[in-house]
Amino acid sequence: MRVLRLGVIVPSSNTALEPLTQEIVASLNDCRTLGLTVTVHFARFRVTTIALSASANAQFTLEPMLDAARLLGDAHVDVIGWSGTSASWLGFESDEKLCQAIQEATGIPATTAVQGMNWVIRGEKENVALVTPYTADLNQAIQKNYASIGIDISDGRSRYAGLSDNVSFSAVDDPVLDKMVDEVVQNGAQTVLIMCTNVRAAHRASYWESLYADKDLIVVDSVAATVTAMLQRLGIQFRDNSLARQWGRIFGFDFSD
Repeated sequence: MRVLRLGVIVPSSNTALEPLTQEIVASLNDCRTLGLTVTVHFARFRVTTIALSASANAQFTLEPMLDAARLLGDAHVDVIGWSGTSASWLGFESDEKLCQAIQEATGIPATTAVQGMNWVIRGEKENVALVTPYTADLNQAIQKNYASIGIDISDGRSRYAGLSDNVSFSAVDDPVLDKMVDEVVQNGAQTVLIMCTNVRAAHRASYWESLYADKDLIVVDSVAATVTAMLQRLGIQFRDNSLARQWGRIFGFDFSD
């Protein structure tokens, strides 16, 4: 059986995405329709603060991220995913430039969490919501970026925990997330973006989708979207009902096109 190696770039202070990604990959390996054995490999670069400031934004310059990508290249991974959401406030073009630079530096195809999320919501123009651990001004910057591509995320469908220390994001617990998701759904959300890979939410997506099944809710978690984006980048078909029941409806999409 073919072994598929996924390489993931991780913010240094992130403690949520690695265990969640490993759990998702374990589920992929239990999926008989995939026909692959999947392994996942990680490389870190320094990120400690998420804020709208020159010093915070400077953490996401290309070279440190390329250094991490080159280390993953030493493992001969098949694809590299940036499991971070910085493009949501820095501008979506920053991910495009990063992926191009990674491929030029390593010869390996690359994608990102935000690209995976945007693929899922392509064609959506309204009823999209945003849930983050971030501060109000960062959420507003994300809303502005989505407005630039025709996706309206109103203030009523935007919720945030008010944090900026990245390591603290993983402490945002289920009751806090449940409340934020409920509030945006009550304000008309049908698609909820969980925008932060250091939030433990991927395991909660299918619960929310079942709870609000009458709303036809789709939850697009950034950790899960990194995995789906990497498989999509390789043109791999993985649609499976058991994956969707465990990790949410995005695993029911056909990502092979």
